Amino acid sequence: MAVQSRIRNFSVIAHVDHGKTTLSDRILEVTGTVAKREMREQLLDSMDLERERGITIKARAVRMAWTARDGLLYELNLIDTPGHVDFNYEVSRSLAACEGALLLVDASQGIEAQTLANAYLAVEQGLEVVPVINKIDLPSIDLEVVRQDLYTTLGFTEEETLLASGKTGVGVAEILHAIVERVPPPHGDPAAPLRALIFDSHYDVYKGVVAHIRVMDGSLASGDRILLLATAKESDLAELGVFAPDAVRRDRLEAGEVGYAATGLKAVADCRVGDTLTLATRPAALPLPGYRPAKPMVFAGFYPTESEDYPLLKDALEKLRLNDASLVYEPETSQALGFGFRCGFLGLLHLEIVQERLEREYDVTLIATSPSVEYRVIVHGGREIALDNPAELPDPGTIEEIREPWMKVMIITPTTYVGPLMDLAQNKRGTLKDMTYVDPTRAMLTYEMPLGEVIVDFYDQLKSRSQGYASLDYELTEYRAADLVRLDILVAGTIVDALSIIIHRERTMSAGRVLTAKLRTLIPKQMFDVRIQAAVGNKVIASETVKAKRKDVIAKCYGGDITRKKKLLEKQKEGKKRMKMVGQVEIPQEAFLAVLRIKEDM
Repeated sequence: MAVQSRIRNFSVIAHVDHGKTTLSDRILEVTGTVAKREMREQLLDSMDLERERGITIKARAVRMAWTARDGLLYELNLIDTPGHVDFNYEVSRSLAACEGALLLVDASQGIEAQTLANAYLAVEQGLEVVPVINKIDLPSIDLEVVRQDLYTTLGFTEEETLLASGKTGVGVAEILHAIVERVPPPHGDPAAPLRALIFDSHYDVYKGVVAHIRVMDGSLASGDRILLLATAKESDLAELGVFAPDAVRRDRLEAGEVGYAATGLKAVADCRVGDTLTLATRPAALPLPGYRPAKPMVFAGFYPTESEDYPLLKDALEKLRLNDASLVYEPETSQALGFGFRCGFLGLLHLEIVQERLEREYDVTLIATSPSVEYRVIVHGGREIALDNPAELPDPGTIEEIREPWMKVMIITPTTYVGPLMDLAQNKRGTLKDMTYVDPTRAMLTYEMPLGEVIVDFYDQLKSRSQGYASLDYELTEYRAADLVRLDILVAGTIVDALSIIIHRERTMSAGRVLTAKLRTLIPKQMFDVRIQAAVGNKVIASETVKAKRKDVIAKCYGGDITRKKKLLEKQKEGKKRMKMVGQVEIPQEAFLAVLRIKEDM
């Protein structure tokens, strides 16, 4: 056990794909934490999805030993962080567990939107930031431009900035020396009542919820009875230890140390990220600052393709939530899709990951409705209703106003693409607040924009219009009143509630036309004509028809009186009318995906 003065807790922050995980692999290798024969790429990314997509979804912590230039052995705790903007709160809690951060910048791409956002987050938390230019082994890079970027944008001098390559291992030892020399040791009081920050957690079948903790004050010993301040849950500690990088048991964790505590609790929701863990016998008077419950930003309905699979989907969601407390869900019923669940997610990436995990790990085939955001509806009498399902919008006669969430959106792009991206943002009801130049070749655009416009296809459009060079970061600012209405889709005279969307009044005509035209190509032909209509309230604003399958019933008539042919056609007409009264129209998954893409065609 290291004395406090020889402990260094640090994190690695970077934009997506700037080499954070590769550098972490080299650090583990150089410190000898993982033997070369056991080394594999993306060692800290344990999920298949993380390895395939090249992103970090779950934060990890690992303890290493490093001999510094002064000849003393130091304990280094690397607290890995998720890289995507959806997991911003988890990043802030991981940074709160550290005293320092390595700020990674790709030598070929320079400073990106999330580089800035994470750097500001680290500075706000009071961390010592060590700038590192990564991927210096790449050909055709201009280090001077990147150095100048770091100086003009964040104020880092050339002497402070380190050069490294996560791939080849060049400069990794210098980074480790810089961590020891520049990052301050922790300052916790070992004699004070225990306060430990939970920066992540996962569920273990045998140990219950395992909390990843940084001990701020006091100490924790195996067998202690613990108390979680936010949820007021008590439990006997099942196991204590550190990650190196596999779990290694310890009898005690002191102030300043990072490790894990197997709480024995049965639900991750009882052991939330950002909560304070203390002793039930000697509780801390105040929790650690910064805790807030995870707030879902994007909502979608999940329905099984076969109605008898509903219990299977329910079990899968329950099991997945054991490892992901930020996932919220409740049962809902749709006239079109039957029984399912309304789920809340941190963002669109979180939605994609949950859907993919349900289908892969639990073998559930899903229909997912188009994502929506939470609106605030003010009805007569001043009562406010939080609404995340367009189908539940109250009667328009009772509504005084509808408020939608607005985001502050930061885009960094090469100057060549400023025009197309400004055009994109304006089409998404964005308002330009600021435009500055990061360097002579790249601009930073700051917009205010409704979240409902950001989540649909904004990121895809941003990447395609900038040939992949622009980067994006966003954060919630406020709720604002807007002229919003519900656009309903009727198939064969019946409202398909799962296809309803809340949209700005100005766009209803174009959205209705695009959506009905697209659905006409997706809904299979029936034995009768199927009318597809878009309506706002009782007013139909667009209509298309899927023509019936036709059988040539008069093919067998060779000559004869015309009345014979008419009789057969009338008989067919009557049959089709009867079919229309009892016929059911199957709506394929592609129809629900069409709602996602309507704004591309508007």
